[in-house]
Amino acid sequence: WNEEREKSFEELKQCLVFAPVLTLPSGSGGFQIYSDASKKVLGCVLMQHGKSLLMP
Repeated sequence: WNEEREKSFEELKQCLVFAPVLTLPSGSGGFQIYSDASKKVLGCVLMQHGKSLLMP
């Protein structure tokens, strides 16, 4: 573990803490559904195409 890795770790933590979690859908842009399942759990998220990325 060095200073460069510590800096990267801190940047990653900031991105996770301050990233938008939910946004309202806009009138334009398509949607995608991502899902994952196991024997005990099911999870999915509806994403909408934004300007340059998908938004939850």
